[in-house]
Amino acid sequence: MVKIAISGGTGNVAQEVFDALVVTGKHEIILLSRKDVPSTPLPPGVTQVKANYEDVEELVKVLQGVHTVLCFITSQSDPGNVSQRNLIDASVKAGVKRYAPSEWATSSLDYLPWYDGKGEIRKYLQDLNKDKQVLEYSLFQPGLFTNYFAAPHQTAKHVFAFPLQIDFANRRAIILEGGEDAPINLVTVEDFANLVALAVEYQGAWPLVGGIKGDEVTVRQLITIGEKIRGGPFAVEKLKAEDLKAGIVKSTWIPKINHPSLPAEQIESLSQGFTSGILLALSDGAYRVNDAWNRLLPDYKITQVEEFLTAVWHDKV
Repeated sequence: MVKIAISGGTGNVAQEVFDALVVTGKHEIILLSRKDVPSTPLPPGVTQVKANYEDVEELVKVLQGVHTVLCFITSQSDPGNVSQRNLIDASVKAGVKRYAPSEWATSSLDYLPWYDGKGEIRKYLQDLNKDKQVLEYSLFQPGLFTNYFAAPHQTAKHVFAFPLQIDFANRRAIILEGGEDAPINLVTVEDFANLVALAVEYQGAWPLVGGIKGDEVTVRQLITIGEKIRGGPFAVEKLKAEDLKAGIVKSTWIPKINHPSLPAEQIESLSQGFTSGILLALSDGAYRVNDAWNRLLPDYKITQVEEFLTAVWHDKV
């Protein structure tokens, strides 16, 4: 049993990990949030603290006795990474043993500007440990959640699945010209959360780059799986890289990031940029991750893409 602090604990991904940790019944958990502490009861062993991320010394007090910090603060809510830098500094001062920065995505951040903050924190942690290890940390990288290809059906308790460029519901896909063999690492939200919970219990040193290798398939293979499961061919549109790099998306449709947290007036522009970025990143190998955590936790069996999506779609029109 260890004492864990979860920062940004009210976010969707954070709540999935929180649930997986609570189920173990092994840990004392502190939820750090900018929001007021709710009046609703929390599970046994869990407390919530309203955190002031601008005050390092206050954070140090909150982190006393904490073994592991899991950070889920998003770049969008933390301009300049001020909050996460302060959390890292406070973790060092408080004697925290392990820190998981707000990664929870994929290996390369090229073409994914909404992840720029992750790259800056990678550099901050690297510089922190350049002479000697000051803080043990791991970059948890699951790639993409398989659950997105179940959209509009919500298959996770908290993570909201919006449609991506391979749209199982409407039997269609947008791909990059020549990008059929680009690899995609796919992990279900449940497997991801369970593996993070196991990683917290792991007694050895955390891997610096902590890939969670799921079922790696190519764009072509994922479309083939979709056609098999959905009972017919997908309408595939191919876009040119030079157009996407120029900010031009010449497709007849664009997957809408209809996440409830986004203002309606921003969805159209964000969806176009998201489409361009993911297609270019895919072709650049950004959604391939290593198998560091799989090797350290070999007894955990990952759910395969076809198995998961067949279960979702078998009775859907």
